[in-house]
Amino acid sequence: MEKWVLSAVLLLSFQIWHGKAQNSMDHFPKGARSVGMGNASLTLNDPWAVFNNIGALANAPDEIAAFAGYDHRLGLSELTTLAAGMVLPSEKLGNFGFGLSSYGGALFNQQQIGIGLANQLGLASLGIKLSYFQTNIEGFGRTGRPVIEFGGTAEIIPGLFFGAHMYNITRSAISKSSGDFLPTSLKAGISYRPSQNLMINLETEKELRSPAQFKAGLAYNFEEKFWARTGINTQPNNLFFGIGFRPRRYQIDYALSRHYLLGFTHHFSVNYNLSAP
Repeated sequence: MEKWVLSAVLLLSFQIWHGKAQNSMDHFPKGARSVGMGNASLTLNDPWAVFNNIGALANAPDEIAAFAGYDHRLGLSELTTLAAGMVLPSEKLGNFGFGLSSYGGALFNQQQIGIGLANQLGLASLGIKLSYFQTNIEGFGRTGRPVIEFGGTAEIIPGLFFGAHMYNITRSAISKSSGDFLPTSLKAGISYRPSQNLMINLETEKELRSPAQFKAGLAYNFEEKFWARTGINTQPNNLFFGIGFRPRRYQIDYALSRHYLLGFTHHFSVNYNLSAP
């Protein structure tokens, strides 16, 4: 029985990786704020931009911030994602971002560690990030490859923002001898913010091996400290819900995502402002 369960978990991990069960980048860390809005997060300039769109980090608040997150996928510890990072502002160079994450269990797991830099250049916020991505498969060994990504955001007119991001622009493979490549994806979208209380995000994402995915997210702010969020994806069809709370130095977020076949995943994340008095 135990061997059957382990085999099922390994098979599901491969399905997730190859995009058969869900988007092959679905297990990458994103933060519960992003997940609550259906991962329509290209223009969000919070610390989780280190993972979601390094280009948005240039507009992050001028503060040292640490953040961490936990995704408990489908009730299985073998499909859990852990992530943490830090943002360090610099007056001359822009904002530096550091991030590391781990996904999977003993049979199949992946880790990545990366550093990025974003700066405001005219109307656009642009950034680039270099990561080291490692994959370990029981019985097949361990491989690691560098990954480059870049992105940017711009305020087109007051209240209307555009964002774009490209991941793995060099088409790095899992290993030199493997025919399997790490995901290469391109994302683009807009964010409409008619007031400080309301945000509506629309995005599309295309991986080379998968159909284009549409994302829509909405967030509403109640009395500056409490947020309610919802979102939807296509290819496959997923629903998302989330809440957020900001007590003083902290920002605490929770999100719930529902895969149309596999069930629910819980997402938790917390940001901590190290610069606040």
